[in-house]
Amino acid sequence: MPGKIALVTGANGGLGNQVTKALLDAGFNVVGLAPRIQQSDFNHPNFIALPATLTSLDTAKQAVEGVIARSGRIDVLAHLVGAFAGGQSVDALDDAMWQRMFDANLNSSFHILRAVIPAMRKAGGGRIIAIGSRAAEDPGPKVGAYSASKAALVSLMKTVALENKDAGITANVILPGTMDTPANRRDMPGADVSTWVQPASVAGLIVWLTSNAGKDVTGAAIPVYGGGL
Repeated sequence: MPGKIALVTGANGGLGNQVTKALLDAGFNVVGLAPRIQQSDFNHPNFIALPATLTSLDTAKQAVEGVIARSGRIDVLAHLVGAFAGGQSVDALDDAMWQRMFDANLNSSFHILRAVIPAMRKAGGGRIIAIGSRAAEDPGPKVGAYSASKAALVSLMKTVALENKDAGITANVILPGTMDTPANRRDMPGADVSTWVQPASVAGLIVWLTSNAGKDVTGAAIPVYGGGL
């Protein structure tokens, strides 16, 4: 895989740190996109920091065009951007929380997919991996906006796989259970972390999906529940 280009969104988050490092270790040149990412976040000669947000199609296109202008192509998109909020039943949900969840978990994906897919089609192929959630298929109470946004992401990614199956592009979504990140430990003090999914496990799966061994896997929603099964 020497010389291949991976664009990682949310590259300096709790999962993003592990994914970025795993792809660098696998020989990729990694462009890490996040609002406040810095070159110093990853001390590696094959890492490029790209401070950007995915709030619109224009911002996504600008980011992708910048990567292609510098590196020539994008072989892999690992889309990790997302957010969680809950605590309200559906009848008590306000418009702001609903919109916030769909902006973070679905609309950001919609923007970056529309920017990346044409470039991958032009190049003759690529791998797209997005991070969903167990809640997409196994929703719980008081997380209706989050669960709905992640379920919509699963549907969107399966559509992308079907639309691009003859273009050499695979598209898959990973559905992790609760991940053992600093943010989750902070937000859920006292939880039994022994059942949580390790970010390194998800990162390893992403690397496998980019490999030759993963070339025939597309349109999949892959559960990663760990001890929380």
